[in-house]
Amino acid sequence: MAGATERIPVLVTHQEKGQIAGMAKAAGLSMGEFLRRAAASFHPSEDDQLLEGMIGQMAKTTAQANIAIDDALAFVEASNRRIEALEAQRAA
Repeated sequence: MAGATERIPVLVTHQEKGQIAGMAKAAGLSMGEFLRRAAASFHPSEDDQLLEGMIGQMAKTTAQANIAIDDALAFVEASNRRIEALEAQRAA
């Protein structure tokens, strides 16, 4: 970046540096530009809001799925009772 004049020292592991270098290279960017863009796109409050919404939707659909499973199991149980009754009538 042409106007950059400040440094931010960041310690990373050898493995993390390799991963960052690989991602930067794949994006066609220097590591510095890659990290600047990554930092600029990080908005934790927005991410948290999206995550909260996803969790709420997941809880809602899980409850609906549980009801559907309970209904299906009740139907199977009733069907098994009808089959047993028909088999008992046939045997008698």
